[in-house]
Amino acid sequence: MRVAIVHYWLVGMRGGEKVLEALCRIYPQADIYTHVYDINAVSPLIRRHNIYPTFINGLPYSKNLYKKYLPLMPMALEQLDLSRYDLVISSESGPAKGIIPNSPAVHICYCHSPMRYIWNMYHEYHAKSGFLTRLLMPPLAHYLRSWDVSTASRVDRFVANSDTVAKRINSYYRREASIIHPPVDTEAFAPVSSAELGDYYLMVGELVAYKRPELAVEAFNRSKRKLVVIGGGEMLNHLRRIAGPTVSILGSQPFEVLKHHYARCRALIFPGEEDFGIVPLEAMASGRPVIAFGRGGATETVVADKTGLFFFEQEIEPLLDALERFEKIEFDPAAAVSRAREFSTGVFMDKFEAFTMSALGHPPARRTFPAQVA
Repeated sequence: MRVAIVHYWLVGMRGGEKVLEALCRIYPQADIYTHVYDINAVSPLIRRHNIYPTFINGLPYSKNLYKKYLPLMPMALEQLDLSRYDLVISSESGPAKGIIPNSPAVHICYCHSPMRYIWNMYHEYHAKSGFLTRLLMPPLAHYLRSWDVSTASRVDRFVANSDTVAKRINSYYRREASIIHPPVDTEAFAPVSSAELGDYYLMVGELVAYKRPELAVEAFNRSKRKLVVIGGGEMLNHLRRIAGPTVSILGSQPFEVLKHHYARCRALIFPGEEDFGIVPLEAMASGRPVIAFGRGGATETVVADKTGLFFFEQEIEPLLDALERFEKIEFDPAAAVSRAREFSTGVFMDKFEAFTMSALGHPPARRTFPAQVA
């Protein structure tokens, strides 16, 4: 079977690229199409495939300014000739699903989220943009929304990464979506003995406004509890300025440092609303509970009072109340690990291949996937 995977851009290894890696393992013969390709920013597993970038890749400074070329991406996608493929899988977060597939081919869209900058987060992006961008955004976003909705009809089957995203797909495209949660490399994490646990809490992730990292920092400043923050992003310097003596802002760290802190923290603090959120599952795979804002993908992974607990307002007091409640409950590390394994890479691969075989009109195949390659 001839398979093409269309991924929005390849400039790093985040959650979307982890999904792409799993797809590469299911379909080792697949060709990959993308708008921008930085060969040094992706894994060897992805680099093994034939990768074909669109003309966006050749534009000035595309590897850094690719989002500036968003208005050109619909045309770039429609110039791709995918007529020789039997199965096309689009990996959608930026523009990817707008390709023109061959009419006999099956087009499956795995949607991480409809484009946030023109849909659910449009007003936030608009408000924090510069003058010229604010001036141009309304007409460009209107054009992109019209194109985005019209290209939903080019998709045979939608798959959402969470119930939250499935609801967006229904709201914006008026299409139903099956839910297959993204893969988590649960085998890369492991709990430690109680004697090795630290006395600090942990926050992990990109330090950007919608993830609300300042909420955690301010809450821990007030309570004098210890907090370790791992991650880079536009708010890194701001958080370092406001952090009190009990808050350590480490910035981006190697995986081994991250893994060490996951396993030894008292709990992970997750103050933002995510489409899905892999970080809580990595913490649970390390045997640690999660204190999360009770909206979005975390509500589909964290089991209240078993693998963590929730607070329901993104304010300091509700988070502090959650910390007080947390410190009166005993959590079983084995329960957290068991829950995390329900979202493993193997589970994702089995579910996605079964879904694809059904879409193609074939019964699911029983087969052994090749070992994961770093």
